[in-house]
Amino acid sequence: MADILRSLRALADPTRLRIIALLERGELSVYELQEITRMGQSRISTHLGLLQEAGLLQSRREGKRTFYKLNPHADASARDFIQLAVAGAREIPEHAADQLNLKRVLALRQEQAKLYFNQVAGRFDRSYGPGRSWQAFGHLVLRILPPLVIADLGSGEGLISELLARRARNVIAVDNSEKIVRFGIAKARRNGIKNLEFRLGNLETPPIEANSVDLAILSQALHHAKNPAQAIQSAHQILRPGGQIMILDLLRHNFDQARELYGDFWLGFAESDLHRWLEAAGFKKIEITIVAHEDQPPHFQTLLAGAEK
Repeated sequence: MADILRSLRALADPTRLRIIALLERGELSVYELQEITRMGQSRISTHLGLLQEAGLLQSRREGKRTFYKLNPHADASARDFIQLAVAGAREIPEHAADQLNLKRVLALRQEQAKLYFNQVAGRFDRSYGPGRSWQAFGHLVLRILPPLVIADLGSGEGLISELLARRARNVIAVDNSEKIVRFGIAKARRNGIKNLEFRLGNLETPPIEANSVDLAILSQALHHAKNPAQAIQSAHQILRPGGQIMILDLLRHNFDQARELYGDFWLGFAESDLHRWLEAAGFKKIEITIVAHEDQPPHFQTLLAGAEK
């Protein structure tokens, strides 16, 4: 009876039901559970400890990381409780987002090269090396790019568009401000950039023909769209088969002053939101990663989402 009561107490919390449902798919590290649930390490560890004390989980160490999984040696009663917990988790509002984030985290496991790049990138500006800078690195990456037709959606005055135009076949910069479009056209003309075209339009209905673009970029633009899902759907429409979308935007935050200070319509996005909208639009090979953390308050974090039509 004591074991049954301990299991009941361990599962009498929605967060622990979420964890059980996630671990049903397989072993996960504490860090991966943080990435999926967006909860702090101490909170996750507390819940994992209670579930392990109840005999529902097992853990193992690998270097500095701890991995957890459902206890394969649990008795029949514990296995029944686990199945009830999984069923109960489906009724929790966060369940759908958890499953999308789980899918994303498991996909990242398969890409060790990208994970290694993220680790290196995090150290890039922490140790000095003569001639090593993000500016130089950016020029190197630009030289590698093939001659693509690129749509810079929500381009602003076209900083990224100008850089990309140095290697692209053609760049179409779209912005909803007549003043900014006029400025961009004049600047491109002054700088002799003939393969950069500015067009007046919005993210939800960009003035670009269907199936005409190789790469669609939304760089810190999506949080200005009234309907971000529609903006992503429209990007899918203008891309050629096999074309790619790249989205740089903020992770969801609580800095409400951004609405007044920067004109933001949305306070960033959860990874699960972007994944759901990309999938609904018809994109495949979806990858979403946090690529930057600001050290100063309000500690904005930047997401990079990529997918293929």
